[in-house]
Amino acid sequence: MTQTSENVTWLTQEAYNQLKAELEYLSGPARTEIAAKIAAAREEGDLRENGGYHAAKEEQGKQELRVRQLTQLLENAKVGEAPASADGAVAPGMVVTIAFDGDEDDTTTFLLASREYASSDIETYSPQSPLGSGVIGNKVGDNAEYELPNGKKASVKILKAEPYSA
Repeated sequence: MTQTSENVTWLTQEAYNQLKAELEYLSGPARTEIAAKIAAAREEGDLRENGGYHAAKEEQGKQELRVRQLTQLLENAKVGEAPASADGAVAPGMVVTIAFDGDEDDTTTFLLASREYASSDIETYSPQSPLGSGVIGNKVGDNAEYELPNGKKASVKILKAEPYSA
């Protein structure tokens, strides 16, 4: 899954199907299950000191948040491959290989995409992460800088950038 500046989220068909199935489960059977847990806990008596009731209500809140996230995500989703950057610059939806501090023996390859669809076969960095935002817009051969959590700057050289294909 990748996001573009037009607020469109590009998903593979597999990712779309998985997220759609999760939404259907959370909107149907999971809602029924949590409602039953809340009702059972409510029957136990005093709600102020009922840990099961409060846990079920918290679970319900998290579940409803996930339903809203998935609904919004799927409304803006397009199935297929994200279009390649017209000028060859690093963009969401690309597999990027970088060398840390220009040392071509210290490299890593990652998918620049939302963590919503983190593939298990390749490391995924969000475009909003420090490294992700540091490499976006740069081209192969460019040096990019990003800020580490301790406030220091780190530099990487972009060795390769190509559109992701599942």
